[in-house]
Amino acid sequence: MSIIYVLIPIAILFVIIAIGIFFWAVKSEQFSDLNKQGHSILFDDDKVQTGDKSVKPSNDKSNNDN
Repeated sequence: MSIIYVLIPIAILFVIIAIGIFFWAVKSEQFSDLNKQGHSILFDDDKVQTGDKSVKPSNDKSNNDN
C-alpha cells in the first residue's frame, strides 16, 4: 500500500511533462499543416532555386533528342 505514495507523484510528474510537451508542440506550430509532409512525398519540386547559382536552367536545345 505504501507504493501508492510513490506512484501517484510519479504519475502526476509524467502528466505535467506530457502537457508541457503538448503545449510546446502547439506553440512551435507542429500541427499547423498536417497534409504538407504527405503531399511533399508525392509531388516533385520543379522550381529552380534562385539562390543557387551553380544550377541554371538549361536553354540549350541541342541536348533534346526530339
